[in-house]
Amino acid sequence: MHNKINIYTDGSALGNPGPGGYGIILSWEGKAYTKEISQGYRYTTNNRMELLAVIVALELLKIAPCVVTVYTDSRYVADAVSKKWVFSWEKKNFKDKKNADLWRRFLKIFPKHQVQFQWIKGHNNHPQNERCDTLAVAAAKQQNLLTDTNYELENPLPNP
Repeated sequence: MHNKINIYTDGSALGNPGPGGYGIILSWEGKAYTKEISQGYRYTTNNRMELLAVIVALELLKIAPCVVTVYTDSRYVADAVSKKWVFSWEKKNFKDKKNADLWRRFLKIFPKHQVQFQWIKGHNNHPQNERCDTLAVAAAKQQNLLTDTNYELENPLPNP
């Protein structure tokens, strides 16, 4: 495999739950290719945005398989995959697990690539992580935010 991709991700929720967003940087090793992506949602959680960032990034890869390293400051996401917890959750049909809709979506795209996770400490001057954080926060503050439908069905938006 010659397609080596570095993915940097971060998620944010202002209020947790509250308005949220994710930031992604895709970088193709050995090529001058970098892409930034971000999106905001009106009512969600930090963990959902952390996970959604990884999912969207993997879904954006048009060539498969790729060798992918995902850099994330989310222990929730990195440990769930690296320690194989998500696979036991799947066997139990995600009983009593939060974000089952996103984990199911993750498990559809994950096998298409050779993915490894690298946890990095957040807010520690890692340039790509800091940029992803900036993208995520800015996305959460935008107008016309998307609806995190599955989350809002289970957790209705509070009345102002």
